[in-house]
Amino acid sequence: MPDRNDPLAGFRDRFVLPDGLIYLDGNSLGPLPRAAAARIADVVAREWGRSLIRAWNDHGWIDLAPRVGEKIGRLIGAEAGGTIVADSTSINLFKCLGAALALRSDRRVILTETGNFPTDIYIAGCTSGVVRVVDDPVAALNDEVAVLMLTHVNYRTGAMHDLPAVTAAAHRAGALVVWDLSHSAGAMPLHLARDGADFAVGCGYKYLNGGPGAPAFLSVATPHRERVRFPLTGWLGHADPFAFEPSFRQAAGVAGAVVGTPPILSLAALEVGVDLMLEAPMDAVRAKSIALSQQFLSSMTARGFVSLSPEDPKRRGSQVSFAHPNGYPIMRALIDRGVIGDFRAPDVMRFGFAPLFLRHRDVSDAIAILDDVMATEAWRDPRFQERRPVT
Repeated sequence: MPDRNDPLAGFRDRFVLPDGLIYLDGNSLGPLPRAAAARIADVVAREWGRSLIRAWNDHGWIDLAPRVGEKIGRLIGAEAGGTIVADSTSINLFKCLGAALALRSDRRVILTETGNFPTDIYIAGCTSGVVRVVDDPVAALNDEVAVLMLTHVNYRTGAMHDLPAVTAAAHRAGALVVWDLSHSAGAMPLHLARDGADFAVGCGYKYLNGGPGAPAFLSVATPHRERVRFPLTGWLGHADPFAFEPSFRQAAGVAGAVVGTPPILSLAALEVGVDLMLEAPMDAVRAKSIALSQQFLSSMTARGFVSLSPEDPKRRGSQVSFAHPNGYPIMRALIDRGVIGDFRAPDVMRFGFAPLFLRHRDVSDAIAILDDVMATEAWRDPRFQERRPVT
């Protein structure tokens, strides 16, 4: 799809993108939406500055988390009233795993796959469940499994699970499924309600462009909402928060998942990013994602780079990854020349393709810069060998 016929072309100008920079890391941190700075400034100066604590009522701060959650719910195809923004992805995962274990109290196994995001496995180990990590989790489903915990798009390789098929397999085995959508929400059409997903979590700072450390979301399917009990309880998840009762009564449905006071500045920024995504037709977003990533993948493999990502775009998210023994200094050299991707140990170069602001010419230019880096062996510069704290 050439850039001149791109139906999403107009979205690029709605992001702050420095001149001369090709940003292929929207799968880690989305760029700044232009409207976000003004929105945050207004919240700070007018709502907080002038209204002070009155803003919880006068400016609807108390309703911000469910409001943004409802918008994310539309993006991920959840039913109304089932999604809320709160805390981090890890904390929300803990809540969902605990709730799912309680719903399957006759079973204790949390099943996940080798290569899942390490934090998800760490969090599962903090629950009362027994964690099993296997190469083929679908094949390992049995009558001991309470919860299947999977990341929809793998953080290292970009490999994507068939969400409806895997969910159906888990249900046939009597298990519930908790999906981590951190690398897919905002990058492709999702249909959680249609596909029967039980629980879902995800972050707000990747394809949702909510800013660094943006709060995460949590979604619960309708059949579970009235029975769900979350293992973390906080004052704002109480049925009547301002009654300040000494004993906890969980609020109905997903509202009971809120633990502490919402981060209003971060929520305001996230809402801008989510509103922007809601304007974009998701089918067009996915089509452009595939076209961009396929262009890059073909160019890289033609140059001898070893792909870790599925060749079939239907099995791939919005990123492509390559293994290279000198991956870290090569990535540092690319970043130095304005092509920003990232690196994951031990040897993985990752490149993300966020369709709202990337163009096909950006991909071509990035490959040309890569050619020069490799031809001149610029990556051998000693300053690129030194590992920085964040890779």
